[in-house]
Parts: sequence; C-alpha cells; structure tokens
Amino acid sequence: MYREKNYLFVKKTAHTLGADLFGVADITNIKYEFALSGDVLAKLDKAVVLGVQLSKSILEEIQGFPTKLYFHHYRTVNMLLDQMALRLSGVIQKKGFDALAIPASQIIDWQNQKAHLSHKKLGMLAGLGWIGRNNLLVNPRFGSQFRLVSILTNMPLKEDAPLKRDCGFCHSCIAVCPVGAIKEEPNDFEHLKCFEKLREFQRQRLVDQYICGICVRVCGGNLEQK
Repeated sequence: MYREKNYLFVKKTAHTLGADLFGVADITNIKYEFALSGDVLAKLDKAVVLGVQLSKSILEEIQGFPTKLYFHHYRTVNMLLDQMALRLSGVIQKKGFDALAIPASQIIDWQNQKAHLSHKKLGMLAGLGWIGRNNLLVNPRFGSQFRLVSILTNMPLKEDAPLKRDCGFCHSCIAVCPVGAIKEEPNDFEHLKCFEKLREFQRQRLVDQYICGICVRVCGGNLEQK
C-alpha cells in the first residue's frame, strides 16, 4: 500500500510537470551497466522514467535528412525533460529519499556512443514500450515519437511490468532508412551504418548533433499487435 501510494503521488506530480509517459523500473540487476559511481548506485534501486511526445508537425517536415527545426525541437524537448527530472527529484528528496536525475541526452563516450545509462532500456523495463526494429523504444500510443529522461531513487515505489509487445507487421522504418541499417529482427540493427549516416548529416552542417529523425517520423504509434 505504501509503495502504491508513493507511486500515485510521483506519477501525479510528473504529469503536472508535463510528462506524457510515466513508468517505474527495478534497476537492482542492471546497475552494473551504468557509468556512475558505485557508492552512489548502492543506495538506489528504482528508476522513474518520464517521456514527452515530439511534435508531429515538426517530424513531418523531415524527408531524406534532419531539419534545423527538428534539431532545435530535439534540444528543447531534452531541456524540458531535464527540468522536469530536476524538479521531480527535488520533490522526492523533500519526502526524505535520495534522487539522482540523469540527463536526457548526454553522451560521455562519443566513440562508442555511450551515456551514463540507457533511457530506452529503463523505459522498456518500466513498461513504456519495446525495442523496435529501428533500435528505439516504441510506445503503443506514440510510436518512437517521444524523448525520455530518468531519475534513480530509493523511494519505495510500485514497479511497472514490461510490455509483451513488438512491432508486429509494421515495417515502415525499414522502408525509409537511407542506409538500410534497420532489419527484420531488432537484434540485427546495424549501429555503425546508422552512426556513419549521422556523422554525414553533421559534417554537412544540416544539424550540429548526431541525430536523424527519418525513422522516427514514420513510427507514429497505434501499432497493430502481431
């Protein structure tokens, strides 16, 4: 009952702050994957994951390359998520618990494209979606058209169960990928092909960050079950 009450309180607060998606995951068995201090992680066992939907209108402008409008929108949504995570972690701390907000998009190893942790993996464990053919988290409602941020905490919270879903018969992302990095099986996704295309977009000064958005544009949710 205590965990459920805390869960409902944090969820309500998150939605008040503007979150479109909310979930809680147990991180006990995956903390070793995080690029964070072991002393800090030792105290934390839950991840609160928040999501904000991207603008469909901005995504629709993307055709064969990312636009400057999408780049600005991408950064703005990430900043919004970071602000939400900061405020929510403050609320949790005022309740007497530890809370560590992890930036929505902060690469600490560009060569290997590594961040402090994988928000999409936490989102999957928190029941927000599944890893799709496009190597992104896919939500039944929003598809891949959203961004995530995570807060690690020791607040006793009810955990959400992962969804038993996949992309089913939807192959839209395969058809539009400019380098053929997306395959039938999600595990066959070709990361290097994708990353080289992102580097090309950046070298062309289309955007100033390694982003694309082409497959995100066609992954709009409401996917049929297999």
